[in-house]
Amino acid sequence: MAYYRKPGWFTNHVFNPTVQALTRMGVSVWGSRILRVRGRSSGEWRSQPVNLLTFEGKRYLVAPRGQTQWVRNIRVSGEGELLLGSKAERFRAVEIPDSEKLPILRAYLKIWKAEVGVFFQGVDANSSEENLRRIAPDHPVFRVEPV
Repeated sequence: MAYYRKPGWFTNHVFNPTVQALTRMGVSVWGSRILRVRGRSSGEWRSQPVNLLTFEGKRYLVAPRGQTQWVRNIRVSGEGELLLGSKAERFRAVEIPDSEKLPILRAYLKIWKAEVGVFFQGVDANSSEENLRRIAPDHPVFRVEPV
C-alpha cells in the first residue's frame, strides 16, 4: 500500500492557510511556493503549499506526506505552476527514480526537518544511506524544469 500521511487539523486550518496567504502576498517562507496542478479527473486547478528545494543548481519538489493528491495529479499532467505573489512560473515535472533520491532527500531534511521530519519515519539528514534508501519509495521527488 502506498505511503500517505493525512494532514491534521492544525495543518489544514492554520499552518497551510497561513503559508499560502504569505506566499500569495509574495513572501516566501523558507522557499515556499504555491503549487498549482490540474486535477487528473476534473482538469480543474488544485493548489497546495510546497517547499521548493534548490540542490546542486537544480530545483525539486519533495512529497513529505507520500502519495498525495498533488503527486497523483502531477504524474498524470507532467506539469504545473509555482506561484510566489503575482508571479507564476510554468514548469515540467520529471520524477526522480528512488535510486537517485538519497542526496535530494538528505538536502531536503537538512532544511525542513523541523517542519516535516515527522513524516520521514525517524529518518533525518544525518541518517545512514540504508535508512534513506528504505524511505525513498515513500516520498516522491520531482525535478522542476522551466517550460
